[in-house]
Amino acid sequence: MVYPGTRPTVLKNRRILLIVSGGIAAVKIPDLIRRLRERGASVRCVLTESGAQFVTPMSLAALSGGKVFQDLFSLTDESEMGHINLSREADIVLVAPATANIMAKMAHGQADDLATTALLATDKPVMIAPSMNVKMWEHSATKANLATLQDRDIHVVGPGAGDMACGEVGDGRMAEVMDIVAALTDFFVSRAALGPLSGQSALVTSGPTHEPIDPVRYIANRSSGKQGHAIARALADLGANVTLVTGPTQEPDPDNMTVVAVETADQMLAACTAAAPVDIAVCAAAVADWRMAESTTSKIKKTGGASLQLNLTENPDILTTLSKAGSSRPRLVIGFAAETENIIDNGIAKRDSKGCDWIVANDVSAGFGGDDNTVHLITEEGADSWPTLSKKAVADRLATHITDHIKKS
Repeated sequence: MVYPGTRPTVLKNRRILLIVSGGIAAVKIPDLIRRLRERGASVRCVLTESGAQFVTPMSLAALSGGKVFQDLFSLTDESEMGHINLSREADIVLVAPATANIMAKMAHGQADDLATTALLATDKPVMIAPSMNVKMWEHSATKANLATLQDRDIHVVGPGAGDMACGEVGDGRMAEVMDIVAALTDFFVSRAALGPLSGQSALVTSGPTHEPIDPVRYIANRSSGKQGHAIARALADLGANVTLVTGPTQEPDPDNMTVVAVETADQMLAACTAAAPVDIAVCAAAVADWRMAESTTSKIKKTGGASLQLNLTENPDILTTLSKAGSSRPRLVIGFAAETENIIDNGIAKRDSKGCDWIVANDVSAGFGGDDNTVHLITEEGADSWPTLSKKAVADRLATHITDHIKKS
């Protein structure tokens, strides 16, 4: 049975940083992780020292499928996933249970362990599920801390009323697991509906194209589609009505947008044309530059060491076509330049030749397919070099720049 309001697909591919603090309600957290992962969310856990008195790191690791972070001063953890990246790689930070202690630290900006440091360093939305004794919940200090957190746009789910482990009855009981799942779902639904790109339409291309040589071979490149798909999700999360046109990729199709699957450059161009008019176009796909001049319906056979010559012709230039579309041109056209040398200079030259507004020039000398990207955003104002970031972080950052531009234009 689907719990009312959960709309399971909304949480698919969402990244949740779950901070588990020290309260008896922590025993419910394994079930919460299980329910979130059932709905396609990924969960990364931070466990406080007091939280570890109620639930073990091993159980959280087994259920979340990943490492559990505990120590702010762990050389290994900080080198692999620093507390700042940990707090910013998520779509939302959830504190459950949120004890009176951690709420007080959050309200006063304390950062004396990994959990509170991550909370202070995050630039992502935060939700808390309070859990404490009824007298603690009703105390004026807790009320003041709660008001401070709400003034800072911290989202609150619960608490509920009922029997407590201490034997008292009243408010302070952590929200039920499915109520927390529903609150997370409602958050993502409302964020898209009220987002800064609400009412804007966006076209994103992603992945490679496959250009047939014969029925069993094709010309392609090594694009994974991770960056394009991440950009599509980031724009949709901000409220845009997104059409994702994707070549063959192993990336899962996002649920909150229109997805058009294609194989060849001709098919991708046709899908982009059909999606017009749009306000924003991001051409992140790595379209093959060439295709066979003449297709063959039979497999080309090897002939004992003889060389093979393929007669190729250029594929249509999708970025140029969108950039020079006249009255139907998107308000903002962004292309990608995958380069192995002279990254910025080649990116500037591509922007000038294609007629697009921005170019995201990325260094692919280490190859396609990784989870990180090093990019330079090239606009009419010059080149802005970004540090190496996860592809999700690149997408979020680019979506923020797009939002700022659309607001000003």
